[in-house]
Amino acid sequence: MTELNLIAGEWLAGESEIENRNPSDLSDLIGMYAQANLDQLEATLVQARVAQTEWAAYGIERKQAVLMSIGDELMARAEELGRLLSREEGKPLAEGRGEVYRAGQFFTYYAAECLRQIGENADSVRPDIEIDVRREAVGVVAVISPWNFPTATASWKIAPALCYGNAVVWKPANLTPASAVALTKIIERQDIPKGLFSLVMGSGRRIGQHLVESPKVDAISFTGSVPVGKGVATAAVQNLTKVQMEMGSKNALAVMDDADLDLAVTLALGGAFGGTGQKCTASSRLVVHAAVHDAFVEKLVAGAKAMKVGHALEEGTQMGPVVSEQQLCENLAYVELGRSEGAELICGGQRLDLPYDGYYMSPGVFFNTTNDMRINREEMFAPLTSVIKVDSYEQALSTVNDTSFGLTSGIVTTSLARATHFRKNARTGVVTVNLPTAGTDYHVPFGGRGDSSYGPREQGKAAAEFYTTVKTAYISAGNPA
Repeated sequence: MTELNLIAGEWLAGESEIENRNPSDLSDLIGMYAQANLDQLEATLVQARVAQTEWAAYGIERKQAVLMSIGDELMARAEELGRLLSREEGKPLAEGRGEVYRAGQFFTYYAAECLRQIGENADSVRPDIEIDVRREAVGVVAVISPWNFPTATASWKIAPALCYGNAVVWKPANLTPASAVALTKIIERQDIPKGLFSLVMGSGRRIGQHLVESPKVDAISFTGSVPVGKGVATAAVQNLTKVQMEMGSKNALAVMDDADLDLAVTLALGGAFGGTGQKCTASSRLVVHAAVHDAFVEKLVAGAKAMKVGHALEEGTQMGPVVSEQQLCENLAYVELGRSEGAELICGGQRLDLPYDGYYMSPGVFFNTTNDMRINREEMFAPLTSVIKVDSYEQALSTVNDTSFGLTSGIVTTSLARATHFRKNARTGVVTVNLPTAGTDYHVPFGGRGDSSYGPREQGKAAAEFYTTVKTAYISAGNPA
């Protein structure tokens, strides 16, 4: 049976279909998934405009109930849907379960925000005139989400879009269609207008490109690579479409000479290899003070070698497979690139032969690297991390900031002075102190600098900047006499 697209309120077959296989076990066919055609995309964009007008007129309690219902169901089904997510994406079951539960929290958070949309008022500089300032829906929002967090990233875009009165046309990544269909079925069952929410699966080059080029779209929220993001921005500007983009990263964790080394190693291992390193917040550069460098590397390598790599659904698995054959090939190419640049691969970085036929790779650590190497300049999106030795805190901070990206950074130190200085001077959108670079909360802004982000921040109250437009109204009270 082929899973369908939700087009203008109807579940429809597409012009073709794709296979979805488990990267932990390629003999496991998860299902077949329809690929939409351009006529279907056009139909859903037309219906979205009609539905958005109706949805915007819903009372705030009615909207709140819809989002709360979605969130509650996601959290209640976290085990079931987390298993499906891990099966198709490859992250360990605990991570898959946690992602679905967090997605539910995004919806319940924005359910509450439905009731907190409070405007401002002011007196005019002119007599007997009052001013009312409030936010209104931006209109039809295109959501283009990635495969590495197929439920959570989509949810932190979809939930605020619906909260603030918009229609959503969602194009998920083709590598993780099962999670997309599962979330869509939950949303589609709610008390919403026909066509308010649409699922349009298909290739980025065809469906995605047409979507971002469409004058029927008022705003685009995109998460993906820098080259694709630049293409989205180029297409969007032709229609002056509002854009919000989260793109690449090259996050650094600085380990100081006064750091608790056991804590530092734990943070580095989780940050570098959690989710098989396929996170935009992954710790791909480990900037380590010379005084603790050798001891840190010894502990890090021991920890990496001890990690259990295996089937995402098996008990005890700490790191699952890479998501696809293409991703695995790219990862192995970076291993060879690092070696050619003079870096020493001190452990891991190899394809593993396990009982299941899957895309398994051992967690790899590069040693004797410099910050000008390509492996320390480019986002690898792999279970690979590089150690960079520095002689001082000042050099560490300079190295952390020496990148075209600027999403997250972290420091491990027992010095309040250093922690405070780092927090103020690290040029990233997110800074952590004695915590991993990966892992953020849903009720506060998320985003970066440089090539990492473009446009308003995601999550928390900051999301209103993107999903709404401001209206200023002037009201003449007249002369009371």
